[in-house]
Amino acid sequence: MSSPGKLKASSSELDLDRPNIEDYLPSGSSIQEPRGKLHLRDLLDISPTLTEAAGAIVDDTFTRCFKSNPPEPWNWNVYLFPLWCCGVVIRYFILFPVRVVVLTIGWIIFLSSFIPVHYLLKGHDKLRRKLERCLVELICSFFVASWTGVIKYHGPRPSIRPKQVFVANYTSMIDFIVLEQMTAFAVIMQKHPGWVGLLQSTILESVGCIWFNRTEAKDREIVATKLRDHVQGSDNNPLLIFPEGTCVNNHYTVMFKKGAFELGCTVCPIAIKYNKIFVDAFWNSRKQSFTMHLLQLMTSWAVVCDVWYLEPQTLKPGETGIEFAERIRDIISVRAGLKKVPWDGYLKYSRPSPKHREQKQQSFAESVLRRLEEK
Repeated sequence: MSSPGKLKASSSELDLDRPNIEDYLPSGSSIQEPRGKLHLRDLLDISPTLTEAAGAIVDDTFTRCFKSNPPEPWNWNVYLFPLWCCGVVIRYFILFPVRVVVLTIGWIIFLSSFIPVHYLLKGHDKLRRKLERCLVELICSFFVASWTGVIKYHGPRPSIRPKQVFVANYTSMIDFIVLEQMTAFAVIMQKHPGWVGLLQSTILESVGCIWFNRTEAKDREIVATKLRDHVQGSDNNPLLIFPEGTCVNNHYTVMFKKGAFELGCTVCPIAIKYNKIFVDAFWNSRKQSFTMHLLQLMTSWAVVCDVWYLEPQTLKPGETGIEFAERIRDIISVRAGLKKVPWDGYLKYSRPSPKHREQKQQSFAESVLRRLEEK
């Protein structure tokens, strides 16, 4: 038997991102093909299938992509607990009210300016778009200030040019706010209900944002047409796309959807990395509303983030859209220190395709036929 120390070390290895699965599975000798007389139990041997299933459980990188990782508690001792209590008082009863006031002032300034500009300058479209762009950047700056955001931007600021699209990894809807305070992007994003949806359908449409509903099959064709039309316009705001399609916990990158990489234009990667020293910026939309997510940010000490505007990339000769997407994902993952996993983020919202089950069934049937042929 293993000593307690070894057992403890073994259990801690399960928390690693790439565990050695062989340490937790039966040895290869237990999965050998049957020899000699063929028995029914040998014919229906499912140990390889069970081995694969056990490996998926041990190395479940899919679930890890969408799991919040709360920090280890540090305050439960007689020395640090009083300091932690003082921090709670400061964050909730001093910083939070001040931040609410800052955000309220921001909304008052924004609405008192945006409404007249939007409705009184309809005959001067160029001037109206320029002012609306500045006002959207302004309100996003107030949002970042309400979190005491410490954002470091690396690289040249994006400019308005035709035939270019910006793509970034996706951790939370605040990614859009963090990027928007520097440049008024037109973003493609999932349509949301509530007050967020109201902002999407009114204010954010003024900068050319495009919304979709992943449950509507028709939306894909409509959105694809809008994307192609948008990138051709020389006066349109830069287009920003989050090709993962869902929020990932800032430790991994899931598969990029290829639509952004088949527009025939230059792709500008953006890498975003949050520091969890004060708060985890990951938004788990299944467990938390966006309002509660903002409340969590506004009651933290600060939101610390780095943003890298990386070198633009173009499609290489003979390169497919999928290969191009993977190349861009490599660039973003390396710069932000994220781990790549071969998962489709939409599996978070739907069951696996029947094709995956059929492939496993076909594989098992072929193994049974091979056993029969050998005997």
